[in-house]
Amino acid sequence: MTTSTAIASDPLGAFCAHDGNASIAGRKDGPLAGLTFAVKDLLDVAGMRTGGGNPDWLREQVPAKEHAYAVAALIEGGATFVGKTVTDELAFSLTGCNVHYGTPINPRAPDRIPGGSSSGSASAVAASAVDFALGTDTGGSVRVPASYCGLYGIRPTHDRIPLDGVVRFAPSFDTVGWFAREAQLFQRIGQTLLPGFGNQRRPVKILRADDAFARADADANSVCDALLKRIAAFVSELGHVTVCSTTLDEWTQVFRTLRSIEVWQNKGPWIERAKPRFGPEIARNFAVAAKTTEADVAKMRPVRQVISAQLAALLSDDTLLALPTTPGPAPLRNATHTELDKLRDRTQALTCIASLGGLPQINIPAGLVGGAPVGLSLIAARSHDEQLLGLALSWSGPGVPA
Repeated sequence: MTTSTAIASDPLGAFCAHDGNASIAGRKDGPLAGLTFAVKDLLDVAGMRTGGGNPDWLREQVPAKEHAYAVAALIEGGATFVGKTVTDELAFSLTGCNVHYGTPINPRAPDRIPGGSSSGSASAVAASAVDFALGTDTGGSVRVPASYCGLYGIRPTHDRIPLDGVVRFAPSFDTVGWFAREAQLFQRIGQTLLPGFGNQRRPVKILRADDAFARADADANSVCDALLKRIAAFVSELGHVTVCSTTLDEWTQVFRTLRSIEVWQNKGPWIERAKPRFGPEIARNFAVAAKTTEADVAKMRPVRQVISAQLAALLSDDTLLALPTTPGPAPLRNATHTELDKLRDRTQALTCIASLGGLPQINIPAGLVGGAPVGLSLIAARSHDEQLLGLALSWSGPGVPA
């Protein structure tokens, strides 16, 4: 490792200070040679501790012996690692606010939050401090900050990218995703990270998820619909669908219940032993997870199976689902806890869809509302990640920033 000059000064508050700022050069002849990337502090980088956004967690860690799979693949692909980025505590939030390390700046809307939990990664990419960055996404932790910061971001198909060397949160939902400012690089990263990457034919149909659009603000819907109409020129048909046969609130509860039991199984023993200091929101989230029972979960697991089957049938035959990534632009940095709680509920009604189905979803920057970015999402069938990357590139054109 050598000292990283790229983040020696960090006005964004996006990078982690622990273990110093070190860089690891990528393979000189790799396809990503000459590019720099940052890594959310939930993924291992050899020689560094993985802090998880919490100083008590960090204190018990030892330097990783190996890179996480995704980190190793990018370095082998030629990209140079330049630093770890701030995350919400143990990834248990969507705001990007961290009481211990601060809230990274949203470069596209400095008066607003960046979104989380991959907040530092999104901030660093949006400010051009790095060319791209890794994040993790369980319930929206790449998709939400990508929307708020005006970036391309992806939650890949669940289990498509190995989770070796990643701090587990809710394993049946956890994924490793990435951020980029332009579509061509966004796809190139996928060619390096996605095992078995191959060309897939262009999707033939896009379905507008009317019940998801109904959960978003009118201004955000207008911006997303305008982009959707332009993207639809690259497929044969644009249709409409109501995704949920009940309500998206019920789907949200299914996701939260199943996530909670997995989170507590993974982190509960450590929390009970170490008694870490958490910010109020994170402490509350873990307290809820601790009260989730196997009886609760037994009711929800069969429902998830039904939801997954419904989504698989809906997205067969090269069909994509379109929806707003978030209900609107990022909230202001001085938003109250009550305001953030209400927005979290509305946001998870949108993000739970792909999470429950284990499906790939990309955020495409759609435009501005009140001077702040909003994004349009496309969801594909399992293992059809390449369709999403290809359509984003076809619409944007090589090298054309959003």
